[in-house]
Amino acid sequence: MAMWVFGYGSLLWNPGFTVAESVIATLPGYARSFCMRSIHHRGTEDHPGLVLALDEHVESACEGMALRVADGAEADTLEYLRERELISSAYVEKNLTIHLADGRDVTALVYVIDEGHAQYCGGLPLEEQAQIIANAVGGRGPNTEYLYNTATHLAEVGLHDPALEWLHDRVKTLTT
Repeated sequence: MAMWVFGYGSLLWNPGFTVAESVIATLPGYARSFCMRSIHHRGTEDHPGLVLALDEHVESACEGMALRVADGAEADTLEYLRERELISSAYVEKNLTIHLADGRDVTALVYVIDEGHAQYCGGLPLEEQAQIIANAVGGRGPNTEYLYNTATHLAEVGLHDPALEWLHDRVKTLTT
């Protein structure tokens, strides 16, 4: 059985594993937002950044990419993703049904936010998010890079996220 991963943030432009197939997909019941403080990759404990996570919202749906893992690479990919995504246990690993743009429904590995975790910060106003992102830097680089790469990749595949687009433009203004 094929292993699928749902990408909605950095997995879109930096999956870190061999992707055999990628298809635009929708995950019902969740919304993408900068609702997780990043204390490792895009910020520090003293100056946290923000990264995207999936917040459970029954009436929402998140558009992203379904990434099929290359045959034979499933175990290594799972190990890699757990090391990358579960670094602080703010994400919860789930297997959820996603709807592919070509009409298929598949079960995918999805990382969603643990709303009870200390790094959860859902509901921050967009301006506050922009100020944080404009100034944070972590072990994988500036928080701005994460935002710009994600917004650019979503646009390249034809996905529209108004909040992310607003943040992209606002952070560009703040940093130039």
